[in-house]
Amino acid sequence: MAATLDIVIVSYNTREDTLACLRSIFAAPPTGLGRVWVVDNASADGSVDAIRAAFPRVETVALPSNVGFGAANNVALRKSDASLVLLLNSDTLVRPGAIDGLVARLIETGAVAAGPRLVDRDGHPEVSFGPMLSPWSEALQRTRVRFAARSGSLARRYVASLVRRERGVDWASGACLLVRRDAAVAAGLFDERYFLYEEDVDLCAALRARGGRVLFTPAVEVTHLRGRSSRAVGAGASHYDRSHLAFYEKHRPGWAPWLRTWLRLRGRSIQ
Repeated sequence: MAATLDIVIVSYNTREDTLACLRSIFAAPPTGLGRVWVVDNASADGSVDAIRAAFPRVETVALPSNVGFGAANNVALRKSDASLVLLLNSDTLVRPGAIDGLVARLIETGAVAAGPRLVDRDGHPEVSFGPMLSPWSEALQRTRVRFAARSGSLARRYVASLVRRERGVDWASGACLLVRRDAAVAAGLFDERYFLYEEDVDLCAALRARGGRVLFTPAVEVTHLRGRSSRAVGAGASHYDRSHLAFYEKHRPGWAPWLRTWLRLRGRSIQ
């Protein structure tokens, strides 16, 4: 039986971005598309009314408060009955055929989750996957991300070489992540202690702990207008610090006191 596919978008004060994302989906709907969910985290910009007016077939869930990215995704994941679910940021634009391509690679490789190459509006790639978080791997990842932000030819060639090859990875970005719903449910869905940031790394770790493979594939490209959805939330540094510390307390407890001390020295104490 062919796989069925639902798409989940979490929205928070990103009305125009969310509408553009939906337009990109419905301009060339993927094969086997079931329901498209928009879970709105109590936006104050008229997102819910605008989405319902423009896309009446979309399942728009208006939450009474902002519960965070992972928890909002969980709302739709629990309601969905599709075999595959694409988790998609509101600040992404899907190219025709991209979702079908991602589904094909996930099925062909037997992966439980798959992420595409993410590129900015100008087609420059970001580093949308990485190793399991540790002090050493984070230093490496920060270096990669800095290179991705540079315009020099050497930096561009380095990043292009990183994202050229399909591979199994420890995690792929939750900005566009295709998952097998039964595997995600068995792994416990998103850990809701993460309000914003690190929830995708944690979910991928849970999937891998159960023997699943997480795939990064450059065969598919999705445009990511990076940072626009997180800027709408505000207080990005404090959300990141809380999630970062929660991740270390869960996965690297020996390092958590050192991280807390480091944050305190930088004037960013977490209560």
